[in-house]
Amino acid sequence: MFEKEIEKRRTFAIISHPDAGKTTVTEKLLLLGKAIQLAGTVKGRKTGRYAVSDWMEMEKQRGISVTTSVMQFPYKDCVVNLLDTPGHEDFSEDTYRTLTAVDSVLMVIDGSKGVEDRTIKLMEVCRMRKTPIFTFVNKIDREIRDPIELLDEIESVLNISCAPINWPIGMASRLKGLYDLKKDMIHVFKSGKNDSIAGTEKIRGLVSNEAEGLLLSDIESFSEEVELVRGATNVFDSEAYLSGNLTPVYFGTALRNFGIRELLDDFVKHAPSPQSRETHLGEIDSKEKDFSGFVFKIQANMDPKHRDRIAFMRVCSGLYSQGMKMKHVRTGKKIRVSDAVTFLAGDRTAAENAYSGDIIGLHNHGTIQIGDTFTNGRDLKFQGIPHFSPELYRRVSLKDPLKSKQLRQGLKQLSEEGATQIFMPLVRNDLILGAIGTLQFDVVAFRLKEEYGVDCSYEPVTISGARWVNCDDEKALIDFKRKSEVNLAMDGGGYLTYLAPTRANMSLTEERWPQIQFRSTREIE
Repeated sequence: MFEKEIEKRRTFAIISHPDAGKTTVTEKLLLLGKAIQLAGTVKGRKTGRYAVSDWMEMEKQRGISVTTSVMQFPYKDCVVNLLDTPGHEDFSEDTYRTLTAVDSVLMVIDGSKGVEDRTIKLMEVCRMRKTPIFTFVNKIDREIRDPIELLDEIESVLNISCAPINWPIGMASRLKGLYDLKKDMIHVFKSGKNDSIAGTEKIRGLVSNEAEGLLLSDIESFSEEVELVRGATNVFDSEAYLSGNLTPVYFGTALRNFGIRELLDDFVKHAPSPQSRETHLGEIDSKEKDFSGFVFKIQANMDPKHRDRIAFMRVCSGLYSQGMKMKHVRTGKKIRVSDAVTFLAGDRTAAENAYSGDIIGLHNHGTIQIGDTFTNGRDLKFQGIPHFSPELYRRVSLKDPLKSKQLRQGLKQLSEEGATQIFMPLVRNDLILGAIGTLQFDVVAFRLKEEYGVDCSYEPVTISGARWVNCDDEKALIDFKRKSEVNLAMDGGGYLTYLAPTRANMSLTEERWPQIQFRSTREIE
């Protein structure tokens, strides 16, 4: 029973460039899993219907996914855990960490644009981790690029082999259907309404009277195109997919509910169940009976009425059951957890049981950090969950000096989520905020105002980069601290950081202090 439950799990993230239709794909998958009754068209702002997975106030206003939503739904014999990652180009750190919590990925590509920057960056992470990837080429109800050209681009730019599973018959207003290359079957295009997914009419065999009736004068040219595709592309191979070397490619249109059902059917069939995980003591098998899990994200104020923080934990082995005791490895404390939650976007329900691959939320009163491990007693530490050095920095300035306590508390709590980082210089009473993209600064200012009642603005600051300082030689470290005090700060986790005003200064400092290690990432302790 225990092992069967684990084999049912499919935990994956959707990645894409902004505006490729990722949120719409997410909604249609939820609709198929009967997790939502009504899919809100994402851009349909006037109707007051927002995307179900975009729950934060700012996301609703801007129509972009800013935080990682976690959604669980049953489909066929499987339990699907879907992590919706931020699609806006600024949100790489949060997204990167989300990719450490999944076993596979669905990549959504806009058929009219092909492979875009953001997708390239995210794919680098997937390739590094050998994550299996399904590909969905979206928006075939519009003019898209030549499908063969798109496959070539995915192969050459993303360095992965493609195996097309279906092929579009026409596009935009000429779209007639999708041809299943393996089953020799046509799915006839009928536009599904927003909030229902109709079963499609099927025609068996490209060589049939029905197919001729649908394609009319195009039947000959399409048959030739199919022969060409079969001759020039790879056939799906499960082993190559699971090792991250080949991606099955599906065409469709999420907005019109076409091609999504076939994608999800195949996904639950081929995607891996929960995999083993690396710790500093070796691999932990997902089917081990001893409980373990790690925190990959912290979200503050999921319920503004309660000023709460939820730590998102991926269960890696064993079984979570309500009221169980677990060890918080970093602090060494045993805690009883009786109020963990599971998610459907903004809706939470109490988690009674959770198996490997499931994501549960722990209530966090400031004691849990990203990267923390929880076990049934063992001292484990899961590897590969990083903090990056920010690329942009601003000094935070307060409009009402009496609110400095709320400002510090707000910045500290929001930086615990891991999308921004806070630095407190040792010699000045400043607060420096670091982020990987500019939108993060807007998000923080907006949330400080909405959730903490603090009005802040930003001032430019001369910092080109931050490096975490490490040194085994106590005497050298004291000497370094004394001589470089003006450039030193503590980060939100209490770690010593060197804030370099220029690149030249950074190089010079590294030369001058060879016994000190300056790191651009800090693996989360």
